[in-house]
Amino acid sequence: MSAPTAHSGPSSANKVQFEQLLPAFCRGRIVIRVMVLAQALAILLALAPDISSNFWSRLGLTSLFVHWVALLTVALLCRFQRRLYKVPPQPLAALALLLLLLVTLAVSTAAYSMLHASGWQQPTDFYHFLLQTLLIALLVGVMGIQLFALYVEHSWRLTAQSRSELDALQARIRPHFLFNSLNTVAELTQQDPAAAEQALLDLASLFRAALNAGVQVELQEELALAKQYLALEQWRLGSRLQLEWQVPDDLPHTLLPCLTLQPLLENAVRHGIERCSKPGLIHFEVNVSTRYLTMLLTNPAGELPPAEDGNGMALQNIRRRLELQFGDEARLSTTATAGEYRVKLVIPLTPSKVNR
Repeated sequence: MSAPTAHSGPSSANKVQFEQLLPAFCRGRIVIRVMVLAQALAILLALAPDISSNFWSRLGLTSLFVHWVALLTVALLCRFQRRLYKVPPQPLAALALLLLLLVTLAVSTAAYSMLHASGWQQPTDFYHFLLQTLLIALLVGVMGIQLFALYVEHSWRLTAQSRSELDALQARIRPHFLFNSLNTVAELTQQDPAAAEQALLDLASLFRAALNAGVQVELQEELALAKQYLALEQWRLGSRLQLEWQVPDDLPHTLLPCLTLQPLLENAVRHGIERCSKPGLIHFEVNVSTRYLTMLLTNPAGELPPAEDGNGMALQNIRRRLELQFGDEARLSTTATAGEYRVKLVIPLTPSKVNR
């Protein structure tokens, strides 16, 4: 089962996520793609109506201009790539757009000066020419950022989908839980054989769920798995673990990723109950509205030092799987106070799947 803690600091996964927003501009494959897109833009600009000059001369000059802007922008992004890795996504997009406009301004000024020196009859004055080129660069830059964001999101979703089951298994099946549970069963076989049998059945159910961690399950089934996990921990911890459930009798028939609640409860046990010098209470509450299902989990923060540090992978894994299934509609947030830790999970409900 999962060792990471919900109480740990910011995960290093955020840095990886930021790095994925910046492609390898130094690679030839990216440069070739930029050149192809730049040439397509040049052809579109050359095909613009109401321009008196020859099409081929327009195309040549426009291609030369667009390729200079594109190549210089890519070269600067490649040059400052390592520094840009440290910039969050939204400021990164703004910086890239600003860089494109500055390069366009420089190339436009140079192009206008060279054409003027060669005797070219400019159809517009210098400032009008700059305004036109900067507006075109702004529009192309905004569209490029939007397309790039869609590409990154699509690529990330495919990666998350292909690795969701593996990540779930790696984040949840950990030896310490298996050993603790087997030791508990061994003790129960001497004291209460019926309880030992039930503990083994609960353990088997959890591991069966872990082998299907990439699928979606009904809310009722997910709650049953959570209760089976807590039953195993209660056999081990005894009166140290106190539970309080507030779950409506009439639950909606909605789906969520398998083993979404268990790692949250495990964090509550390992980093809350086990770190308390006295009995601690885990409170779990479910609230249903017309559109959303809200689950609240609270546990004591724990005053004793942790047995081992976590790295936040459990929360990161759950967020990715929720994003894969629900997009932006699902939310997982955490709040820490002096003596309490709180996790809030919100998932959308499909009206046709609500209990009749």
